[in-house]
Order: sequence, then structure tokens, then C-alpha cells
Amino acid sequence: MTPAYLTREPALNRKLAITANRLLIHATTTEEAVVTLLELIPHWPQTHAVLLSFVRLVPSESLLATPLPENSFFEIPLAALSHPVAHELIACARQKNLPLCLSWHDGLSPFPTDAGWRFTLVDWRKSKRPGNSPGIVLAWGVPDPESARAALHAGFAGFCGWEFLRRLPPPRDEPKPARATILQIMALLQRDADIGEIEQLFKRDVALGYRLLKYLNSAAMGLRVEITSFRHAVNILGYHPLFRWLSLLLLHAHDHPAMPALAQTALTRARYLELLASDTFGPEAAEPLFLTGLFSILPQLTGKPAEEALADVVLPEPVAEAILRRAGPYAPLLDLAAASENTAPTSLLAAAETLGIGPARHNIALLTALEFADQLNQL
Repeated sequence: MTPAYLTREPALNRKLAITANRLLIHATTTEEAVVTLLELIPHWPQTHAVLLSFVRLVPSESLLATPLPENSFFEIPLAALSHPVAHELIACARQKNLPLCLSWHDGLSPFPTDAGWRFTLVDWRKSKRPGNSPGIVLAWGVPDPESARAALHAGFAGFCGWEFLRRLPPPRDEPKPARATILQIMALLQRDADIGEIEQLFKRDVALGYRLLKYLNSAAMGLRVEITSFRHAVNILGYHPLFRWLSLLLLHAHDHPAMPALAQTALTRARYLELLASDTFGPEAAEPLFLTGLFSILPQLTGKPAEEALADVVLPEPVAEAILRRAGPYAPLLDLAAASENTAPTSLLAAAETLGIGPARHNIALLTALEFADQLNQL
């Protein structure tokens, strides 16, 4: 039996930082859901809590036999509480001391109080208050900034979903000063400029130079020699890796209120496309596809039209074409990455079929990319 496809959405706390990741398994049977979970265990994201939804499938006790990591929380929809199999799962989870997530609660309806509910999702369109919902209560489906503020004022602990992220107002503050220097260095790297020109820019920006030396001298890089100058740093790292590092840094050079969530989206897309590059184009496309995913959210990040947001960054034509016009060879993969952010699987299934990417390949790439993004966001 083949596994089911996954999609995902983030859960944010009151400070708009990631507090959990919600994974949706679009299985049609319990057996298919179990097969999917067993394949995913070696790739399970560890940085944050994982809320696990089986969408329209009523979760049953047999799902608890899968040895998922402790950061996993099975969702029990409110409507499923009318099914005996859901109560069997709740009883089994209670015996194993496994916490659960109650989804689509309305803040009023009764629920088993001894089930160990850690999270609750409340559909904002149906209830504007957390009411008697147990655990950490998150609003789902918040459509705009005004509703987001109202939800927090009403006592919700945060939000789950994508819509409000894409509609947050652009930051009012000017970008951090380092952004201009980052763009200058990226332009020099792309035209293969002399290393002396690049060195001078690092010397002029103390904060940026410090970040570069700290990065290269960190234990994670595993270098046997200490980097003591900017010229040495550029020589050791190389132009292409330096361009990639600056691209990541550029992402964080904005004072956006939802920066952690937007950075997670960009980094997950970037790593996901990079992992799938060899399936469609070959390893030489890994780097440009990474940039395609990374810069695909710049319009949301800056609050500017795509053309204006990308004006300062010279990108390969296929990358720019995919981001600006959703055209060219990289566009189908970018569409697939974006489709994995939908709660409904329709667009994902169509895009995956077009590209010939099966559920196992998609799921592993998605979870690997998600953990990559969450770990980088912790730095």
C-alpha cells in the first residue's frame, strides 16, 4: 500500500513565533494512515510540537501503535467524539499517558475532560472566543490583522493557518542597515568580482563581518583553521556558498512582525525544492531552485509588488520567471511547494501527478525541509 500525501500549516503563539507544526495526512483509510506514519518516523520534525490531523478520517486506536516521537499530538475532531472508535483511541491514549489535540471545538460543546488535551483548535469563523476549550487554544482561519488582534484580545493563545500571515501589513520600519550591504556583496559575487571589493564591503559593515566570522569559526563548520580575516573567510567559503549564506541572511534583514513564520515558509520551500531538484532537473539545479523557494515570499515579506521586491536582487532567469510570472521550468516545482501549504490536497495531487513525484518522495522532502527551516530559525 502506498502512503498518503502530506500538507502542512504553522501554529503561532501570541508573539507570532512558531509554537507547533500541523501536519495533515490525506489518507482514505486507517491502514493508509498507518503506512504513511511508519514511513515518516525516521524523518519526523523535532524542533516544535507536531499536531497530527487525519482530516476527514475518524482516528482510531490502531494509530497509537505507531511509535511516534513524544512531540506528536493526535487530533480528535469534535464531530468524531460521536464515534465509538474515537473514544477507544482516547481511552488508549489515557492509559499510555499520551496528550491529544481537540480540533474544531466551538468553545461550548462538552468533551471528555480526562483525555489530556494539550492543544485545541477553534474555527474562528464559528466561534470568536475560546470558551471552555481545553489546553492551549489556537484560533484557526483568522482572515485579517483586525481579526487577529480581536482573537488575542478574546484570550486565544495564538493562531494556526496561513491566511492571516499573508495579509499582515508590511513592516513600517526601514529595513536593517545591513540589507544594502548584503545586496551589494551579492551583486559582486554574481559578476565574479575581485575578492578585494568584497572584502572592503565586509570591513565597512561591522555587524555583517562579525556574523560571517562567527559563522565560519563555529563548531558546526568543522574547520581546522581559525578564520582571522575577511579575505581568508571569502576564500575558505567560496563565492557560491557565500551567496547562499547571504541569501539566508537577507531573509532576516527585515523587521516584519511575522518574521519567524515567513522565514519558516521561505526556508521550507527552498530546501524542499533543493531536495527535489535531482528528480526533475539534476543536481546542477539544486542551487537555483533553493533560491527560487527562498525568494518566493519576498513580496509578502516586504509588502511590495514582486517586481519591486526583487529589483535589487539579480537572479537567474528561470528563478525570476518562476517567482514573478509562475512560468518557466521551475514554476511547476514552486507550485508544488506552495500546494503543500493547503489544507485541501486537490492542487497538491494535481501538481505532484504532473511532475511524477509520489507521496513518499514528497513527504520525506517536506518533513526534511521543515526541520531544516525550524533549526535555522533557532539560530
